[in-house]
Amino acid sequence: MNKRDFDIETPPARSRMKPPAASGTRTIRYGLACITAALAIATAGCTSARAHDPSPSPSITVEGNAADDAVAPIPGNPPVDYPPSWPHQSTITADGYLVNDCVPQELRSNVTSLTTSDGVHLSALVLGEGPRGVLLSHEQGYHICSFVPLAQRLAHTGYQVILPEYRNHGASEQSPDNDNIDRDGAAALAELHRRGAERVFIGGASCGGSVSAILAAAEPQITGLLVMSSPAQCGPLDAEAAISSVTAPTLMIVSPGDMEGALEREVRALYAASGAPEKELLIDESGYHGTDLFREAATGDQLLASVFEFITSTFD
Repeated sequence: MNKRDFDIETPPARSRMKPPAASGTRTIRYGLACITAALAIATAGCTSARAHDPSPSPSITVEGNAADDAVAPIPGNPPVDYPPSWPHQSTITADGYLVNDCVPQELRSNVTSLTTSDGVHLSALVLGEGPRGVLLSHEQGYHICSFVPLAQRLAHTGYQVILPEYRNHGASEQSPDNDNIDRDGAAALAELHRRGAERVFIGGASCGGSVSAILAAAEPQITGLLVMSSPAQCGPLDAEAAISSVTAPTLMIVSPGDMEGALEREVRALYAASGAPEKELLIDESGYHGTDLFREAATGDQLLASVFEFITSTFD
């Protein structure tokens, strides 16, 4: 691929919903913060937004004495040449892959490309390796780096984590169809399995969490589900219907101040519909949305640690 110069969701009210039983709900209180003015969640079509600034292929080693049995490399996906959605925030790695500028330099050798079932090319970051897989999907209007700190921590402790950048975002390709973003999540999940993940945890924020619920409902090897600040329906994607068949342990997180309470009603609807015997709704009163709860809230580090512990516990 020739190197190019790239320097160049409000949810409806759900008054029919009642709060879930108190036994499955925890509240973190540390004061109401301002909601980021530019934040928008496109639950009625998932339209893309400007970037929100949060801030070598693996191989399978086989023990044995024969030299030809030592390593069986998993071939990587080749780079693909396409115009990125955000050219001013995209660059090309030394290996020829398009990547969002937000990805730290030391992680760029882990960038790959994905192609969805409808032919859209995506940029993705794969950290770690092994049979324990984790898929984390960013918010609409945010980007691939939303979950990088959590992904790094998981990879350092033996998990294989994939972070796809969804269509119409960052270094991924533009598409006139921004409704069926579950195809982006499905492409990332397929890649995780291709790279050797046998059991998988699926999670996401905002519409990324809605997609996660839909993917979890169809994944036979699911260990757990994370839903952060997510609408019950993102465009045509009905997470509320899908989550009723998810029985894996589930953690949901939302702030009452997010979108003036609209998203709390949405997440409570998902909690009520969930088919998981083990589920928890964590109420964070900071007022922030999605992964901003990690970065901006006063106890963001504590929340990140809690999410990390939840994810790892589902593999026990």
